[in-house]
Amino acid sequence: MSWTRRALAALAVCVLLLTGSVGCGSSDGGEPETRESLTPVGRLLDDTDEEGRRYREVDGEHAPEVGIEVHPDAADGWDVRLTVRNFRFSPAGAEARAVAGRGVAHLFLNGDPVTRLRGPQYRLAAGLVPRGTHHVTVRLYADDGTVWAVDGKPVESTADITTSDAEPTEAAVPAETAEPTETAEPTEVAEPR
Repeated sequence: MSWTRRALAALAVCVLLLTGSVGCGSSDGGEPETRESLTPVGRLLDDTDEEGRRYREVDGEHAPEVGIEVHPDAADGWDVRLTVRNFRFSPAGAEARAVAGRGVAHLFLNGDPVTRLRGPQYRLAAGLVPRGTHHVTVRLYADDGTVWAVDGKPVESTADITTSDAEPTEAAVPAETAEPTETAEPTEVAEPR
């Protein structure tokens, strides 16, 4: 091969690489490619949460929103239910990048982290909530760990719950300290006719 053919071949390879015509096909698995934007979502702020995670500012019109409701459950715990808008929960193993309106929720009790949520429901165990008034907060995060924010404030919601100690019942009082009770005389029972 002459030097001109080598030069032309090298030039052709360079053109193909620069125009993106090489190596841009779909995956070999035959699965359709996702069409999510690879461009950065929102604007990173210098503000951070308590754990040092940066806020990701997005336009308020299409920003994710979250609401929280907390109700006592039958097993002395608390049912936590989230309502979200312009947001969907990412599955486990999602790529660590910010995609508009997607991510996880972090649940806090009095500012302390409790768990990361990938769905709208959680049961808060009674043992985590001692007597008194407590603040249960949920905050939305992108998959890259940044905090979704609007107007410089995190996208979050807080509910206050108050728990008190149960009143002791007579059955709960030890027998040796229980006051003696009078026994009643049997009463007559009317027979059906």
